[in-house]
Amino acid sequence: MSTPLTPSRSILRNSVILGLFAIFTVGLIAFIQQATSERIAAEQQRMQMRALNEILPESEHDNDLLQDTFSIDDRQYLQLPAAATGWRAWRDGKVTAVILPVVTQDGYSGRIDLLVGIRANGELAGVRVVNHRETPGLGDKLEVGKGTWIFSFDGKSLSIPTPERWAVRKDGGDFDQFTGATITPRAVVQAVHRALRYFEEHRAPLLQPTEQERNDG
Repeated sequence: MSTPLTPSRSILRNSVILGLFAIFTVGLIAFIQQATSERIAAEQQRMQMRALNEILPESEHDNDLLQDTFSIDDRQYLQLPAAATGWRAWRDGKVTAVILPVVTQDGYSGRIDLLVGIRANGELAGVRVVNHRETPGLGDKLEVGKGTWIFSFDGKSLSIPTPERWAVRKDGGDFDQFTGATITPRAVVQAVHRALRYFEEHRAPLLQPTEQERNDG
């Protein structure tokens, strides 16, 4: 016959079982969080790589765009919360364009992350949104595949349109807003304009990197 458990032994056994279950549960949660974080990071990197290639396709440069990077840290124009990565495109030994990371916190649902490609002559090569939380069916029209609005920046510069026209039409500018959503496009237009201003003020170091920067990149 088995020896009946005393109350103290029963409590001890239940405590051990509960402890093991708690350890297993915590471990499982940690594993799921880690796996989820890795998937999110991988998806963001995939979106970033696709955006880089859409802004400056391989036919427009003769270097490895993904490897030719530089560190950039600006809170005034680019509104970066921390140092981030920028990219340089080269052709025949000269920088022909840069891609700058830009952040705006003024979206309808908060932060929007952009990549802004600017050619050496100050003309926009393209703009892509790589992260946002805008409302599906409204603010998300800034995505490629859900609208063509983001292409309206192609070929624009600080002078085209004129500074006072760098706004959505509701504010007297040249850029369309979305039906039922003005805050999101307004935030993006302002962010892209700030990126152009940053480029203009830092044109020389962006287009003429030092030898050390080239080696680091």
